[in-house]
Amino acid sequence: MDALILSRIQFALNIAFHFIYPPLSIGIGVFLVIMEGLYLKTKDRKYQQLTKFWVKIFGLTFALGVSTGLVQVFAFGTNWARYSRFVGDVFGSALAFEGIFAFFLEAGFLGVLLFGWNKVKPSVHFLSTICVCLGAHFSAVWIIVVNSWMQTPAGYKIIGEGENARAVVTDIWQVIFNPSSVDRLVHVLIACWTAGAFFVLSVAAYYLLKKKHEEMAHKMVKIALPFAFVVLIMQLFSGDSSAKLVAKYQPAKLAAFEGVFETKPYTPISVAGWVDMENEKVYGLKIPAGLSLLTYHNPKTPVTGLDKFPKEEWPNVRVVFQTYHIMIAVWGLMFLISLIAMFYFWKGKLQEKRWLLWAMVFSVVLPQIAMQAGWFSAEMGRQPWVVYNLLKTASGVTKSLAPVQVISSITMFLFIYILLFALFIFLLDRKIKHGPVDDDEEEARVYSDPYHT
Repeated sequence: MDALILSRIQFALNIAFHFIYPPLSIGIGVFLVIMEGLYLKTKDRKYQQLTKFWVKIFGLTFALGVSTGLVQVFAFGTNWARYSRFVGDVFGSALAFEGIFAFFLEAGFLGVLLFGWNKVKPSVHFLSTICVCLGAHFSAVWIIVVNSWMQTPAGYKIIGEGENARAVVTDIWQVIFNPSSVDRLVHVLIACWTAGAFFVLSVAAYYLLKKKHEEMAHKMVKIALPFAFVVLIMQLFSGDSSAKLVAKYQPAKLAAFEGVFETKPYTPISVAGWVDMENEKVYGLKIPAGLSLLTYHNPKTPVTGLDKFPKEEWPNVRVVFQTYHIMIAVWGLMFLISLIAMFYFWKGKLQEKRWLLWAMVFSVVLPQIAMQAGWFSAEMGRQPWVVYNLLKTASGVTKSLAPVQVISSITMFLFIYILLFALFIFLLDRKIKHGPVDDDEEEARVYSDPYHT
């Protein structure tokens, strides 16, 4: 493999591992605000215990998110020097906003959130919780803005020629509100909220199965289950809006999503299938005219197929098709679990359904699978362009890069990431097993166990 393919693998590895943590921080942050808000409103100490418990988990995911995210910055310079030079003016502005509006906000209030329980007024602590939650969301805003600009560039001009060509900002508002940024931001944030909801549900179901902290578990389910159900419905509408936007601005990507090789009326939508690239067909279960109806609300309107684009500009249809349909299938599975759980919870029989509780425990991985599959669909569906219709991926890689250098760094990253993930799981397991213990109980436990850590 050459340096280009290896650099793409390295970046995919880095971003996929990093992308485990920020969505959890964003989702958990919302629940911290809800739980602490309920404590202030009801004065029920149980909600304060829950908030303190989830603050510890939030801190763990936040730390991993920051440490793994820093790697991306260095990768731009080492592996993607030509790309960095081309987009530097655009990305520099947006990432500066991230530092000001996101990291400063989070860093300024994170210490109060973690250590200020008995040092500031409850209202001040609640304000710090809100600010940390907003900071996590603002970080996502600017990352999605720069990524969306790569999908649908706007507010720029090209200066220089050939190797010296680069994009320069002409209108910062067009850069921020480029054609896809708002839709994609909504889609990603809903996915993050879903990840947080299923994380809370997973822990609650575990406690119900083990008959530990049952009152706390019921409170968590009461908050997270309807929240998950609502955001999953919201994601359905967001996904439909995003698909229409892709059809308008990146028709080749939508064609790869659904394996549409030929432009013709009554374009079907694939429920599941397999792509045959040799014969340029998709075999599987299809709904006749479904894609035309969903995209244009008219069964006769043809959806642009891959036949309208040169073959050298086709994405990897096999991979993009499968990852896109994995994302949709996992959404369906999450919706089914939340629907069944809602039914039994309101009937007061959720704790009796151990099979459902086990499904809820393991459902914590479902939003992660859906987000990873969706991210791969979006990024690989843009290929061969790193900046759509402006800069090809092959032109963005560092020319002086040797394959052996990338292989050695991939090996190093794999080793470090495995260690970090193992540490994350170990610490997470300890915190969950420890549970949301009352302050008085915790103090008594510490004094009774001199080796307690």
